[in-house]
Amino acid sequence: MKHVRAITLAVMTGITLISSGCAVWRGQESVGNYVDDKTITAAVKTKLLEDKNTGGLSINVDTLNGTVSLGGFAKSQMEKDQAGAIARNTKGVREVHNNLLVRP
Repeated sequence: MKHVRAITLAVMTGITLISSGCAVWRGQESVGNYVDDKTITAAVKTKLLEDKNTGGLSINVDTLNGTVSLGGFAKSQMEKDQAGAIARNTKGVREVHNNLLVRP
C-alpha cells in the first residue's frame, strides 16, 4: 500500500510539472534561477503567513528572475503596503510588483 501511494505521488508530481508550463522548459530562466525563485516565493509566503497584519492566505506570490508579483486581495491599504514591504525585505528579491486589490 505504501508503494502504491509513493508511485501515485510521483506520477501526480510529474504530471503537475509537465502540465504547468514550467518557466525552465519555456526558456525564461535557468534551472538555478528557477530554484532560487521557488525559494524566494516560499520565503515571502512564509513571512506573509507569519505576519499578524497581512492575510497571507489571500495573497498570491509568484517570482520570476527575482521579481516578486503579489496578487489577490487586501483588507486595507495598510495591509497592501505591509505585504509589499515584507516582499521587498526578503533575501533575493530584486523587485516587487504589488498588484493587490484593496477590498472596499
